[in-house]
Amino acid sequence: MLPRRLNAVAVAFLAGAIGLTVRPASAQNAPIDNLNALFSAMKQCWRSPRLPAGNPGMQITVLVSFTRSGEILGKPRITFESPEAGRDDSLAYRVAVMEALQRCTPLPFTPSMGGAVAGRPFTLRFDDRRQSPKPTEKRAWLITTTS
Repeated sequence: MLPRRLNAVAVAFLAGAIGLTVRPASAQNAPIDNLNALFSAMKQCWRSPRLPAGNPGMQITVLVSFTRSGEILGKPRITFESPEAGRDDSLAYRVAVMEALQRCTPLPFTPSMGGAVAGRPFTLRFDDRRQSPKPTEKRAWLITTTS
């Protein structure tokens, strides 16, 4: 047991020496006192999955409830995924959503906000549809000629 503890102490010391601090994402933000701040906090925690170039991305929606203290209440449930997404993309986005929830919680609710949202279901939509690159070539039917 002693070597693992020494490793943890060494990692903490090294992180402190180079200026890193280990804090939950919620500890870095101001207290959340309205719904806009809640959605903004969730947006800051979102990291879209790495996908190959040309992948259109997708939309995914999760139903989640919070406690007064900002922790997740129950199990989050995926309620919508873009129908055109493949199995691998769908799995990557499900993992990204759950990581975002883990990264953000517990959310720093004010006492009044905690009381207002406790136990109420929220539908959070993550929209990561990517723009397809526009073609640089001109189509013959777009060119008009007048004589």
